[in-house]
Amino acid sequence: MNVESIREDFPILKHFTYMDSASTSLSPEPVLRAMQEYERHYRANVGRGVHRLSEVASRRYWDAHQKVARFIGSPDGEVVFTKNTTEAINMVAGGLQWQRGDRVVTTLIEHHSNFLPWLRLRERGVDLTIVKPDEDGSLDLSAFESAIDDTTRLVAVSQASNVLGTVNPVKEVAGICQDHDALLLVDGAQSVPHIPVDAKDIGCDFLCFSGHKMLGPTGTGVLWMKEPDLEPFMVGGGMIDTVTTEGYTLADDYRRFEAGTPNIGGGIGLGRAVDYLQHLTLDEVRKHEERLTARLIKGLLDLEKVNVYGPVGQERRIGVVSFNIEGVHPHDVAHLLDEASAIMVRSGNHCCQPLMTHMGLQSGTVRASFYIYNTTDEVDRLIATIEEITRVA
Repeated sequence: MNVESIREDFPILKHFTYMDSASTSLSPEPVLRAMQEYERHYRANVGRGVHRLSEVASRRYWDAHQKVARFIGSPDGEVVFTKNTTEAINMVAGGLQWQRGDRVVTTLIEHHSNFLPWLRLRERGVDLTIVKPDEDGSLDLSAFESAIDDTTRLVAVSQASNVLGTVNPVKEVAGICQDHDALLLVDGAQSVPHIPVDAKDIGCDFLCFSGHKMLGPTGTGVLWMKEPDLEPFMVGGGMIDTVTTEGYTLADDYRRFEAGTPNIGGGIGLGRAVDYLQHLTLDEVRKHEERLTARLIKGLLDLEKVNVYGPVGQERRIGVVSFNIEGVHPHDVAHLLDEASAIMVRSGNHCCQPLMTHMGLQSGTVRASFYIYNTTDEVDRLIATIEEITRVA
């Protein structure tokens, strides 16, 4: 992977080092051009007109759905475009017909977006079981075997942690779910942009992820369903086949779940982001991030006063590294990195307060997260700056 060539598509990187891609990745010039082309040359609504602009927009918006389906290895399922992972997960939580006594199993490492929707179901009489991680943040399969039984309606688990970078055994969890006739939702917000993901091979029923973490625009996300049997989250224009004064029938494809005018330019931009990643290949993306992650962890472990969280071996994690400097608040570390070396990292609880509390990290952590445009020189600059901070801390 030619990182220097890739960086030419991200002119914003001339001014600083960006290590916050787990929150929001940058978008390359080809993605921006695809969205601008829609706005400048064929801006029109989709599925609502027969004039040439609407026909072009509809075709390219539909094509974007097909690109995403192929990208996750599951063209047979239904790809629905959403605003983000949060909306996708809420569509599942709100679209299943829950019964009092149903049970959901999730984990303590989840982002709030894959935790709060299930927590709220308690108001409807749904039980919630929370699997806790091991000391290094890993999820033990035996814990799932104990938690999942015949009363379990759904299991919701992240494929990769946005705090610890841990890659979780979702395929094995799927096998346990199948033994108990339970549904499996996989939060792929941190995995789909960075490692090869095949929804069919995993064996999940729902896969949710965000476009803005995989080079696409903000306000874009995906809900993939093995079977499109959820109740639509919203009803309105564009998602029906027929309407009478007595009732309505729904469209028989993704449109039934996309009521109203969608983010057309964003969807087309997401399709172009998929093209960009497929050209690089995710195997190469993962290898690149593994090298950067190993380099950073080794450098941090060599420093006094620095604590690193999560598994040390890079083969069990994505390019996310959380750490703290003893005696220095994570927000202060993030400010110092910005001011001293123009390095952008995330600090705080990373929308994972239950996990932070479990780990005894009331102020959270500093988190550096990598993507295709980061370099070993940037990692070395980060380590050197952290070393300077530890000397004055």
